[in-house]
Formats: sequence, structure tokens, C-alpha cells
Amino acid sequence: MDPVRYTIAIVPLAAYLAVLGLVNCRRRPLVTSGASEIAALGIGLVGLVFVGPIELFRPELATVQFLNYVWFVLLAFYLLWVVLAAMITRPRLVIYNMTPEELRPLLSDAAGTVDATFRWAGDCLVLPKLGVQLYVDGFPLMRNTSLASSGPRQSLEGWHRLARQLRANLRSAVVRPHPPGVSLVVLAVLLIASCELQLARHSDQIAESVAEILAFGWQRS
Repeated sequence: MDPVRYTIAIVPLAAYLAVLGLVNCRRRPLVTSGASEIAALGIGLVGLVFVGPIELFRPELATVQFLNYVWFVLLAFYLLWVVLAAMITRPRLVIYNMTPEELRPLLSDAAGTVDATFRWAGDCLVLPKLGVQLYVDGFPLMRNTSLASSGPRQSLEGWHRLARQLRANLRSAVVRPHPPGVSLVVLAVLLIASCELQLARHSDQIAESVAEILAFGWQRS
């Protein structure tokens, strides 16, 4: 196994898992947007994409013409796709380390502060004056809750106001740490350790692997 490619693929993913695990180990909930969640996942997968699709489907003509710069162009292209996916996704809020049952009264308080005409219909919440319609969706495995838009007509400013108020209401909330978060941190540490082990075992291949990756375009020319 190529130690350099393995490290490139694993390190961003391990960092993503470590951050996700630490967030779930906190005693306070964290509110983030769906766009931020997509961006974080995209960055966490960048290493796998680099040694997978980017290297596999790299255009040979561009490699010959642009030499090593083709890597930066392809990575920039991938990151632009991540940004586009984050921008076009429907409005959504993700509350880490809090179940829907724990969130609902705090969400009602936040909704009442920004729109007194709010109303519940099952798991759906409507804020008419704010232009926000959402439904509450839980993820029991990680004890996270999503507030996803439930209609095409949504006010982005209304979502921002709701998010600000919800963050303010959750500042005093205290929750119990979620045990699977520790598992994610341990997994991240094991992945990093495996990278170090691969690099140590195949230290004689590191320079050759780096030269193969970065100088591939020069060799082709």
C-alpha cells in the first residue's frame, strides 16, 4: 500500500471524525447550518477524492500541458462543487447532541420570540410572519436533530433570525455527553496512528511516492 496516498486519503477523514466526535462529547448542544455540514463533509472526503476519482480520471492532455498545476485545478474544481452543493441545498439547521424531544420546548421558545403566530402541526413548525416552514427530524444513532425546510417558499432571512434566536436559547442548555462520540474520537486516533505506522514502515517509499504524484505530469511530458 502506498503510504503517501493512504495518508492523503485518511488524514482529512480522521480530522472530520474527530471533530464530529468531540462535538458529540460536549455537554452543550451545537447549532450549525446544513450548508456548513455539507462543506465539512466535503472537506473530510477531499483526501479520498484526491487519490480516487481525481487521480483516476485526471485528463492526460491537461496533465501534459499544465504539469503539476493540474492537481490544484482539479482540487479547486472539486471544492467548487462542494461550495455549490452547500449553496443550493434547502435551508436546514442541525443541532448536535440533542434529541427532538429535548429540543422541542427550546425551539418553541425561540419561535415564539421571533414570530408570535407560530404553530405546530405534528413534527412540522410554521412561522408565517418569518416565512419559515420546517419539520423536525431526529437521528437517534448520533443523537442529532435536523430542522429541514418543508416547502419551496422559504425566507433565508427568516431562517437566519430563527438560527440566531435558537443559538441564544441553547446557550444555557446542558445535555449529557453522547457515548458514540468517544468511539468516533478513538476511531480517528486509530486512523491517524495507522497513517504514522504506514509512513514509518515504508519510509523508503515516501520520496518516491511524492515524486510520482507531483511530478507525474512532468514525466508524461
